[in-house]
Amino acid sequence: MRALGGARAELAALARNAESFDVAELPAPAPTDRAAAVLMLFGVLDALPATRSAADEAVSADLDVLLLSRAATLRAHPGQVAFPGGRLEAGDDGPVAAALREAREETGLDPEGVEVLGPLPAVPLAFSRHVVTPVLAWWQKPSPVRVVDVAESAAVFRAPVADLLDPARRGMTVVRRDGREWRGPAFAVDAAAGEFLVWGFTALLLDAVFDRLGWTEQWDRSREFVLPM
Repeated sequence: MRALGGARAELAALARNAESFDVAELPAPAPTDRAAAVLMLFGVLDALPATRSAADEAVSADLDVLLLSRAATLRAHPGQVAFPGGRLEAGDDGPVAAALREAREETGLDPEGVEVLGPLPAVPLAFSRHVVTPVLAWWQKPSPVRVVDVAESAAVFRAPVADLLDPARRGMTVVRRDGREWRGPAFAVDAAAGEFLVWGFTALLLDAVFDRLGWTEQWDRSREFVLPM
């Protein structure tokens, strides 16, 4: 089965109307925050369909999103699931170029097969002092992906969108620190590379995109996932 054009069309419409897209109530960026970008790459990544059917007809069983698991030895966000991406470098022609370069360096994908739909508004992350631009893209001509540098990534994998939308795989994570509490959405993912919990910034982005596109299925926000150590 090939992914229907409905998902691509809806993602492209979101990119065209990106100025009204909002992730969450986050603090304004500081002047010292560093610019970064991530690639939110959707498409048919392999021949393995989702294990369930999504409620929204635009989400076919073969619609995937590309994710990676960061190496456990990294100083920043070790072991977390993330989109390919990183800081803008001097030679990058803006966040789109940075997202594609980082995705190639981290997963080995061929950027020539990636159709960039457009960037979403930059999201400030106070904890890491970055301002991150999500770049929506469609994998028009998929190429093989893998872990390129084991010092950076532990796994590179596709996540079926229909499975991510499964209410049984959704919950909240809770971080308590210094008398304060942060709650955020999370997704449980079963992939060939193992079992993963998508939380933090990556989950916030997925949750916001799914909500905006009307793909979200009602799920239990009182369920809490234990964060991996």
